[in-house]
Amino acid sequence: MSQLSPHTLSSLDIIIPMFNEEDGLEKFHHQLCQVLGPLPYRITVYYVNDGSHDRTGKILEGLAECDPRIVAVDLSRNFGHQAALTAGFDLCQGEAVICMDGDGQHPPDLIPQMVDLYLQGFDIVTTQRIDDRQAVLRRWPSAAFYWLLNRIGNTQMVPGAADFRLLGREVVDALKEMREYHRFLRGMVAWMGYPSAILPYLPPDRLVGKPTYSLRRRMQLARDALFSFSLIPLQAGLLVGGIFFLLALAEVIYVASLWLAGERANLEPGWSSLMFMLLIVGGTITILLSFIGIYVGLIFQEVKRRPIYLIRTIHAGKTEPGKEAPSPAPVETTSPN
Repeated sequence: MSQLSPHTLSSLDIIIPMFNEEDGLEKFHHQLCQVLGPLPYRITVYYVNDGSHDRTGKILEGLAECDPRIVAVDLSRNFGHQAALTAGFDLCQGEAVICMDGDGQHPPDLIPQMVDLYLQGFDIVTTQRIDDRQAVLRRWPSAAFYWLLNRIGNTQMVPGAADFRLLGREVVDALKEMREYHRFLRGMVAWMGYPSAILPYLPPDRLVGKPTYSLRRRMQLARDALFSFSLIPLQAGLLVGGIFFLLALAEVIYVASLWLAGERANLEPGWSSLMFMLLIVGGTITILLSFIGIYVGLIFQEVKRRPIYLIRTIHAGKTEPGKEAPSPAPVETTSPN
């Protein structure tokens, strides 16, 4: 790594996507304010309400009314965690930007350490979840996912990396140029290759309730990651085709040897071997066609050029005497281009 150049910092933005977090929202905001209060920077907190069905939106509006640092962004519906983060990145204007979840498992206490690493010259500060307490049925699939992705993809990612990170302004601007519809921000940030630091942490328990990020959402995110950062599923067809070619060649050699040895009677075809080969070939072709279908489907959704998200309202904090309220950046960049 080349010699790092220390950064300066005058403004810091925080992006927090929210989905049905009414019970723990005010407690989390109190914890966040306790950490942000002593920091000597101009701070703006972007709460992005990702189509919550409870009172999350109303609570955020109330926080924005009381705190000039708060910008409450209300999306028109639930677009997903990655889209909500993208909305925050498009709006933020700070020299450094931190994105985190608002359920308490991304501890605000880490923010000063993340800022210190940024000031040392790192453009990206990624947190790494270290938690042996996590259930085996959740820990092992996550480890297997990163193991597989790092071997078939062209981008190396930190196992256990969370969407709790700090990005410098140059990184945020580069990220805003990447307008793909199916987004895996952990991989997109790693792909850019800016100087990075890793900050391990032990996640606390959720403030209240159970995780709102469903298994279906996790599976969709894993699919987007695998098919967005690797062409190996398509290239697997070449490998499988080569294996069947070798098997066919072996069969030709076997049949020729029986002919030359005068043992033609042994060449009577058997239904078992025939059906076995048909099932193997048919199954392989079906799997490969499914891979192609997924890629075609992803391409179809990309070329429609629909917006990644839609904003319904933005509630910016009221200006205190002698202070300038944050003015959100234009949102025309919501459509992929």
